[in-house]
Amino acid sequence: MLSFASYYGDHMVLQQKPSGAVVWGHGELGAVVTLTLSGASGLVIMEKTAQVKGPSETWRAVLNPMDRGGPYALTAEQGLENVTLRDIYFGDVWLCSGQSNMAMTLLQVANASQELAAAARYPYVRVFGAAPARSSVELEDLEQIDLPWSIPTAEILGHGNFTYFSAVCWLLGRSLYEALGTPIGLVEVAWGGTPIEAWSSRRVLQACGLPEDTGSTSPHQHPSGPKTPSVLWNAMIHPLLNMTLRGIAWYQGEENTLLNTDQYNCTFPALIADWRWAFHSGSAGQTEPRLPFGFVQLSTYRRESADDSFARLRWHQTADLGIVPNARMPSTFMAVAMDLGDEHSPYGSVHPRDKQSVAHRLLLGALAVAYGDKGLVFRGPFPTRAVLEVTRGLLNVTYSQELIWRQRDAQAFEVCCSSPASPCQWLLAPVVAVRSHTVTLALSGCRTLVLGLRYAWAEWPCEYLACPLYNSQGLPAPSFLLDTVPAGSTAEGRELLLLPSSGFPLN
Repeated sequence: MLSFASYYGDHMVLQQKPSGAVVWGHGELGAVVTLTLSGASGLVIMEKTAQVKGPSETWRAVLNPMDRGGPYALTAEQGLENVTLRDIYFGDVWLCSGQSNMAMTLLQVANASQELAAAARYPYVRVFGAAPARSSVELEDLEQIDLPWSIPTAEILGHGNFTYFSAVCWLLGRSLYEALGTPIGLVEVAWGGTPIEAWSSRRVLQACGLPEDTGSTSPHQHPSGPKTPSVLWNAMIHPLLNMTLRGIAWYQGEENTLLNTDQYNCTFPALIADWRWAFHSGSAGQTEPRLPFGFVQLSTYRRESADDSFARLRWHQTADLGIVPNARMPSTFMAVAMDLGDEHSPYGSVHPRDKQSVAHRLLLGALAVAYGDKGLVFRGPFPTRAVLEVTRGLLNVTYSQELIWRQRDAQAFEVCCSSPASPCQWLLAPVVAVRSHTVTLALSGCRTLVLGLRYAWAEWPCEYLACPLYNSQGLPAPSFLLDTVPAGSTAEGRELLLLPSSGFPLN
């Protein structure tokens, strides 16, 4: 029986040049399948042949790289059988994955009715949703589809809560279409409440020293169901590896504030590298080896919580380096979301409704990192140096960008002071002044030996769009945890090197 694989269909978007789109399906063992791509007039543009091979009786072909546009028809023929897919466009294909903040639909976001009403204005942004599924073994194709390739409507994008279609994915795709003018294909594979281990292949778990049976370092924690290690990789990611992609957007991490939190600085970079390798090899080299990978840094959950697992996970999302891309996470981009807290969200405060800001920040990263817009500012300010004025008890922290000080009474900076009782005692360091690139902090009770500096190190570090520091583009300064190492004296005071921290106790 001749067929295309489950995620090929009418209205789909296939990856445009310079890559070639991979197309595959099922057929009769040994038979030759002829693929024909034709234009709206019926004119044949391309013909490819592929043999059906065992043991799974599949065929696969790589189409010649195509300019953006359409519509096209794609016909597969095997003997007297034929199957035709219609209204196909070539453009950029983005995969969106993660847990419930990725699964939140357009129906659930701020200004939902306006966003849904606008859907019909974007007929060249096409959407596809895989059904939640898990498997103990790697699957070749998706077992079930929630949403076949579709032209967007208000009904499709607002199907229900946490079903389809992803608001973050849609808003990013729509913005990419507006910026680039190219058709966009969006593929959603998300499942709420799932840890990174479930989305990880066994290779990732092994690389990070996590057991493959439970994925937990504690005998008391035994993830089950969709939380079981590798089960979502097996059922929802592995089947897609033949697809040629342009980029990935990821919103996950809340579940890992409860599970293997301090392994995330290994599991996340390892997952990115592993997915890149798998999509590159699965697509016969058509998906680029450094596939652009964007992600959302954790937002907020509980306002007064003293727990720092959210803060630690935000730091680990950057591989403990604070900003991306970096040496451990090349070709990545990050949307900071700690200033988008939504205490009164009807879906729980862990599910903020402002997904438009999230998508806008992802868009800036995508345009800069995936599409090479070198002049675009896509990151918030980050500290580059610090000078200690010992006699005045002040610490001057210099940032990479011009600063906008939005929240003047916020208690966001802390310094680590050595004391006889503890190698590190975190004390608030009030902001005394903010100049164009410099923040001056008061070091009461910590005048001589400053061992570390941290910023926004809390589960709920700031109010909505009101963190202390932003750049002139409105992007928030990300949280950080830095060692301060003496580096000699200058006319201004004692120079301190700022190094990403992994050493001293965090509390």
